[in-house]
Amino acid sequence: MKILIIGGGNMGLTYAQSFIRAQISSKEDMMILEKSPERADELAKKDIGTVYGEPDDCLQKADLIILAVKPQDTAVLFEKLRPMVHPQQVFLSIMAGVKITTICESLGVSKVIRAMPNLPAQIGQGMTAFTSSDEVTRIELVMVQNLLSTTGKAVYVEKEHFIDASTAISGSGPAYVWFFMDAMMDAARNMGFSNSESELLVSQTFLGAVELYMATNFSCEEWIRRVASRGGTTEAALKSFSESNLRKDIMNGAFAALNRAEELGKDAK
Repeated sequence: MKILIIGGGNMGLTYAQSFIRAQISSKEDMMILEKSPERADELAKKDIGTVYGEPDDCLQKADLIILAVKPQDTAVLFEKLRPMVHPQQVFLSIMAGVKITTICESLGVSKVIRAMPNLPAQIGQGMTAFTSSDEVTRIELVMVQNLLSTTGKAVYVEKEHFIDASTAISGSGPAYVWFFMDAMMDAARNMGFSNSESELLVSQTFLGAVELYMATNFSCEEWIRRVASRGGTTEAALKSFSESNLRKDIMNGAFAALNRAEELGKDAK
């Protein structure tokens, strides 16, 4: 199976490296289309496949085409690709907000899979939600799920709405975690800890909390109750969070991300 990745940014590079590392694809079957000459030179040095600057040289060779470009670039890109595609090619899009119907209509194709990965895919700890048009076969879906799983966990969702929703939760979610971590590191530094001590205290706390959560069947609420003894330090912090409406602010932020994902989809039409 020949794979063409359109867009050699962080996720495009991550996919190429992960597919080859997992031996699901080979360098001989991997192609990357990158419009920036400087970036194309960088990718060529990594020896992860053949790098092209124009679709004329590679698009028709591909069985699977991965769209890993910015949603704002779709109009120009689709117009350029449309005359070269053929009906049996499968398109996998990781563009935020761009609907399956938009891709089908703009390219004149029917086999489209839409996915939303996140940045921890770079270290094999990613989370990807994906869905597809009806014309994609079960075999093709399994093939794509195997590819996505090389970067972490992958889950199929029945309705496309959940791709925009996963963009707001798992796609953007790592930034929410890092935002919270950064605030805690600031607090630690203000308490007198050094930079390295602050980073260690916070990063290991997050890592340990997630690992403990994953190792049991307890909910977040149950774990909070176990940590927050009556009249204790944790209860004081949680009371402050509650008084400042932090929980609602976090939820509002996630819905703001969802709204933006839907806006991007409209802009891409």
